[in-house]
Amino acid sequence: MPASPPTPAPGLAAPERLLLRLEWRVLRRLDGRLAGGYRTAHRGTGTDLAGLRDYLEGDDARHIDWNVTARLNEPQLRVFAEDRELTVWLVLDRSASMSVGAPGRGKSEVAAELAVVLARLFTRSGNQVGAVLYDNGAVRTLPPASGRRHVLHLAALLARTAVEGRPRGTTNLAAMLDAVARLARRRALIVVISDFIGDGDWERSLLRLGPRHELVALRVIDTADDELPEAGLVVVEDAETGEQLFVDTGDPRLRLRLRAAVAERDARLAAGMRRAGVPVHRIGTDADLATALIEVVASTRRRRA
Repeated sequence: MPASPPTPAPGLAAPERLLLRLEWRVLRRLDGRLAGGYRTAHRGTGTDLAGLRDYLEGDDARHIDWNVTARLNEPQLRVFAEDRELTVWLVLDRSASMSVGAPGRGKSEVAAELAVVLARLFTRSGNQVGAVLYDNGAVRTLPPASGRRHVLHLAALLARTAVEGRPRGTTNLAAMLDAVARLARRRALIVVISDFIGDGDWERSLLRLGPRHELVALRVIDTADDELPEAGLVVVEDAETGEQLFVDTGDPRLRLRLRAAVAERDARLAAGMRRAGVPVHRIGTDADLATALIEVVASTRRRRA
């Protein structure tokens, strides 16, 4: 008979209840299935020898292997694997467009659950996790740390920002990425959780981050972003700008234009990510988080292989 999830104590705070639920429903299923999925691909100054290469001008002479250099009569440099522990930055889009979706299961709720799950996964391995919450210029930062208490701090910060009023305006994705670039001073894994609906020269920002950090984009999507329900004459509102339009959702020409605009937006995003060398993974608001994260890591391993 399968075990039942623990019943949270009545007095538990909301962040503790959220973490308990995710630990039972998601993290328990991920145990042992994601090990090593995001060990950094960079070479650095760790203690594990990764190999040798020719010495180049500007290299640290302290890492020259003099024994091999003497045998080959050419200077050889020891290359070390990056330390297993890494710093992870979670970049969360908290703009108005992330509020789209069913009550309790909108994009912002799914993004928050993704952030808490990832933070707990990484901190359990001894890694440090920091977070950048971006909302049209309002930036909240949680410095990197480890441990379950730190994950609870993140959950509380997400819950607090979820109920605060959001400023109007289109999301500046470039500014969101530049915010984490100023904070990530050492090599890190940067996970961007967003619907990527916005503007700004975000591709250039990704290209600046790429050489130093490993980046992964988790694109949270909802069907409401891509299609209109058959509801006749309705007033639709842009979640970010507040602009309202009176439209006939049954008009086939309108629906055709909408599909074309969505396809163009998706193609532009995919092309920009590809040029920047950043993998982007789609996670729907109706997705099972454990299954989605397993596929993200499996895709990462296939790409590296």
